[in-house]
Amino acid sequence: MASFPSTAVIATLKLHPQTQFRTYPPTTDKGQSISFQKSHRFTHLDFREALSLTNEGTEEVEQSFYVPFLQQCLDKCSYSGTQIVHGHVMKTGTHEDVFVMSFLVNVYAKCGNMEDAHRVFNSMPRRNVVAWTTLMVGYVQNSQPEHAIHVFQEMLHAGSYPSVYTLSVALNACISLQSLKLGDQFHAYIIKYFVDFDTSVGNALCSLYSKCGRLEYALKAFRRIRKKNVISWTSAVSACGDNGAPVKGLGLFVEMVSEDVMPNEFTLTSALSQCCEILSLEFGTQVRTLCVKFGYESNVRVRNSLLYLYLKCGRVGEAQRLFNGMDDASLVTWNAMIAGHAQMMEITKDNLSASQSGTEALKLSSKLNRSGMKPDLFTFSSVLSVCSRMVALEQGEQIHAQAMKTGFLSDVVVGTSLINMYNKCGSIERASKAFLEMSTRTMISWTSMITGFSQHGMSQQAVHLFEDMRLAGVRPNQITFVGVLAACSHAGMVSEALNYFEIMQKKYKIKPVMDHYACMVDMFVRLGRLEEALNFIKKMNYGPSEYIWSNLIAGCRSHGNLELGFYAAEQLLSLKPKDTETYVLLLNMYLSAGRFEDVSRVRKMMEEEKVGKLKDWSWISIKDKVYSFKTNDKTHPQSSLICKSLEDLLAKAQNLGYEMLESVEISDGEEEEKTPSPAIYHSEKLAITFGLENLPKPSPIRVVKSTLICRDSHNFIEYVSTLTGREIIVRDGKRLHKFVNGQCSCGNFGGFL
Repeated sequence: MASFPSTAVIATLKLHPQTQFRTYPPTTDKGQSISFQKSHRFTHLDFREALSLTNEGTEEVEQSFYVPFLQQCLDKCSYSGTQIVHGHVMKTGTHEDVFVMSFLVNVYAKCGNMEDAHRVFNSMPRRNVVAWTTLMVGYVQNSQPEHAIHVFQEMLHAGSYPSVYTLSVALNACISLQSLKLGDQFHAYIIKYFVDFDTSVGNALCSLYSKCGRLEYALKAFRRIRKKNVISWTSAVSACGDNGAPVKGLGLFVEMVSEDVMPNEFTLTSALSQCCEILSLEFGTQVRTLCVKFGYESNVRVRNSLLYLYLKCGRVGEAQRLFNGMDDASLVTWNAMIAGHAQMMEITKDNLSASQSGTEALKLSSKLNRSGMKPDLFTFSSVLSVCSRMVALEQGEQIHAQAMKTGFLSDVVVGTSLINMYNKCGSIERASKAFLEMSTRTMISWTSMITGFSQHGMSQQAVHLFEDMRLAGVRPNQITFVGVLAACSHAGMVSEALNYFEIMQKKYKIKPVMDHYACMVDMFVRLGRLEEALNFIKKMNYGPSEYIWSNLIAGCRSHGNLELGFYAAEQLLSLKPKDTETYVLLLNMYLSAGRFEDVSRVRKMMEEEKVGKLKDWSWISIKDKVYSFKTNDKTHPQSSLICKSLEDLLAKAQNLGYEMLESVEISDGEEEEKTPSPAIYHSEKLAITFGLENLPKPSPIRVVKSTLICRDSHNFIEYVSTLTGREIIVRDGKRLHKFVNGQCSCGNFGGFL
């Protein structure tokens, strides 16, 4: 058998100088697609019994005799059955029949055995274009496109002429190879023989240029097609979606429908996906109407795309109703719902809504497990991201065990999600263990671990790991440098930070973005070098973000430079004129300085701007259930116990030196406090106290808060961690606070309300 070397195909198409092109329409050659009628089947006989009825070698066997047997082998992908038929063909002398031998090539290819397929091809005494094309199709379908190109070249040198279908297969091989250079050569050959108008060739050209990122060429190839079919339109619509032009793609979809071309499931799915890109629920609703009209409403692909559309547009109710109406929801459908809720957590404007979406995602994950369906790596990745955001360590540990049991723990995506989950839940030790146990580490894995060390105040470990990453030959990206610069900022490592800031730009050619500048400003602010921080802000290539101004305000309050703090607060207010947290921050600054006239002025501004009340919620996850609290919450069944325990903790903390700070309350309660008041019952205090009462003593307390933590609560929790000997993790609207023995991982420096 002639074998091909396993080397890469050189992207040069050497055409026979005397080659002439012939068109073999697929519909006229009986062997063009190697697909046959399924009549005359001997379904009641097995191969051996049926074949034994023929006297081998005594009479000529017609080619139609083998059709039902080979079709059965094709339908069942039966390699052993194909070998039996092949043996009989050889014994009866039918191996000289091009039709039968081409069919054998096709069946062997469909069974995944290209060696036998090529052996049969080589044994053929004569070959037509169907035989050559069938072998090429086999190589493309079996992920060996380079061999398909070699076969095409051999065909030309042998003096055979390709059909338009052969050229389509060759273009598909170029797509698999992602070789635009080779595809361009085929396109030139196609233009030379004036067949670029052919439907199958035009469709393949459109797909080729789309996959190679050449949308303009893809659409030109589409427009050249004289007789466009649904595949032509679908290729063009999908090309727009795949290349970031959803508006153009939807325009083509409208044009297609206006020309009375009925879309198929792939066209509709692509159109719905592009509606997701531009968040056009209105257009998506019209597409759904077409789905109903053409009978695709129950199609799994279409329903999954509709789910994504509803979830991305924030219509969780519609998505849930659609999901509940599915009796045959596939794993892809479950993953779509879980990932949709996880995505809603990222795009919601407040942590309370994020918590509700996360809770639904975890419920869906539990239902999936009870359904008997096995989750895959996409399920694990989505659920772990939810656990990360909700600081739901218990559920995260369960997913970890499940991933280990099902064998998905070795997947790099799941492993990285696991590291991120443990980092976000405040368990840096387990995150580090998961990182060390990874057999393969990507840049994202390294970055997640560096960021984790940085967030936990372990600056030296973060810097050392960054250097290990460079030694391992892994190239850092923008986010990696954010992690290492944040570590330097936390530890006050000015020279190291400036050095990394320079390396990032000069060696790795990474242009600084807002987060890099924020880390540098944060470093100067922590050290009390406020003027240097302000000068650094003025030299930035961007307008400062609200995070940078918030950091400067925090530094000004910590180091007593209130005038600069007021300036920064006014700048922050100009960026977020209707943000309640910003007004609370400004009010508390004026209050602490005793500037009550300014307090009244800001309140008047709030009334004029119609600023809403602060939605201060906190929640804690215990035994797969999420408990929510708001400030001064008296609705919880254990409210009296929680309040009594909190008051006892307050008294003990005061004995150790804790002093309550006054702050302005603009809470989500029924009545707004008009005067400064010490808020004993802040939402995070209630949640922590509830955790202390309901979790066994060694267990850490993990709480998520919808807004920034205030300075008073921060101070109080430090005392509580000392009194109870508990590790307390609070993730507020800006950062992770990990309290251990009276110390916080933020270094008592953060954007407090």
